[in-house]
Amino acid sequence: MRFPFILVSPARAENIGAAARAMKTMGFSELRIVASDAWQDPAARRVAHGAGEILDNLQTFDTLADALHDIEFSVATTARSRAKFRHYATPTQVETQLLEKRQWVKSMALVFGREDNGLTNEELDLVDLLTGIPMANDYPSLNLGQAVMVYSYQLSALNQVAAPAPQIADAQQLKALHQRFQHLLVQLDVSNDEKLADWIDQRIGVLEQRDSAMLHRLLHDIEKKLIDKSSGKV
Repeated sequence: MRFPFILVSPARAENIGAAARAMKTMGFSELRIVASDAWQDPAARRVAHGAGEILDNLQTFDTLADALHDIEFSVATTARSRAKFRHYATPTQVETQLLEKRQWVKSMALVFGREDNGLTNEELDLVDLLTGIPMANDYPSLNLGQAVMVYSYQLSALNQVAAPAPQIADAQQLKALHQRFQHLLVQLDVSNDEKLADWIDQRIGVLEQRDSAMLHRLLHDIEKKLIDKSSGKV
């Protein structure tokens, strides 16, 4: 699936380089530039730092409409409140939307506006979904490079960029934990505490392999102490 990032009239070469670097970090590679030649400034390649191939292969267009000519679904970032008649999605909602769309859409794009005044109303009308980054401060302080980094990270699941799934504890290990806890509750004379027993059962079900093993070690030490205490050992 094609997923270009489109920068509309970027003025600063450093921002273009930062955008390319953010894209590569999260697995994106296609960059389109609208109505700007700032990417040719050496500063863009200096800031890109290892993402030079994205600058080498970028495409340029005269208008946003031209840049979207082969795109089936597009999202534009904007802080404009006048977009109040359009659905306005958070980055997390955009991720959900695009993960669903990629099952039946062959090309999507993410559009970023100008550093100083974003996208025009006419340009906003060209896209399918609007999005913005919620911020604590009313003043939109993120620059173009930072905004690209936020969305590159949020949408990295589109490229299957994710931390390795943790190993889940095997069934026998979990079954043994259930049994050891039940026995421990009896020894501590709290087996009638249904709330506590239910909580333990629920938490055991979501343990990872390492946590399960460590908990077995802890229970072993507790059981040994209880045995020593009952036999009068110090």
